[in-house]
Amino acid sequence: MTKTPTNGRLFAVVTGASSGIGYELAVQFAQNGFDVLVVAEDAGIRDAAQRLSAYGGQVENLQADLATYDGVETLYQAIRSSGRTPDALAVNAGVGTSGPFVESDLSRELNLIRLNVLSAVHLTHRVLKDMVARRSGKLLFTSSIAATAPGPFEATYNASKAFLKFFAQAIRNELKESGVSVTTLMPGPTETDFFRRAGLEDTKLGAKEDKDDPAQVAREGFEALMDGKDHVVAGSFMNKLQATFSHVLPDTATAEIHRKQSEPGSAQK
Repeated sequence: MTKTPTNGRLFAVVTGASSGIGYELAVQFAQNGFDVLVVAEDAGIRDAAQRLSAYGGQVENLQADLATYDGVETLYQAIRSSGRTPDALAVNAGVGTSGPFVESDLSRELNLIRLNVLSAVHLTHRVLKDMVARRSGKLLFTSSIAATAPGPFEATYNASKAFLKFFAQAIRNELKESGVSVTTLMPGPTETDFFRRAGLEDTKLGAKEDKDDPAQVAREGFEALMDGKDHVVAGSFMNKLQATFSHVLPDTATAEIHRKQSEPGSAQK
């Protein structure tokens, strides 16, 4: 794969980029001299790509279900077909679920694990080899402050974000002499469609009115990535405070705190 783009611009790949934090990450890349390949499962990715083209540079889009093995392979083949090794890869695609685990739809829980965990490992393994061979590249994983505590009524979601946090930190350490850096973005509650899709609208988390701005979260994530930081807790000061307390309090206590925010019907309490 070529090391230098012919148009002088860098190349970034962003997953889950049709809306929310993923779209805003793509905006950051486009505004800062990157061509972008944006990916999402839904058809909205085409409209997102059209809007991104206003920032200049080349914008390509791919509609693919990254919760499937074939979806990830399709994305990787699209990257290979471009003839360019990504200068940056933002592994952002993810979903949530809500409610008591024992009552949940197992297919939704397994889909969450396939998208949030398996596809992240799969795509990273494919792209990382190319970055390491070139001895340069930047990886950004969208985790969450949910990664710092057990998540009653979001059991698989919090666990998946904790996986990403520790996975990112582990490979960052492995790659410290490689020229490739790894950064973890850890936002708090952000004003996106996540809460509706996850069925969290009747919880205190979902009903929270002062959610963070996804553009601000993406900007902080992009800046941390460019600076080569290991992680950034993005958004409000309360997010940073929560992340700090989670390292001090026992898991039983943080689980109880989370329960009060995520329990179905808690928005009315």
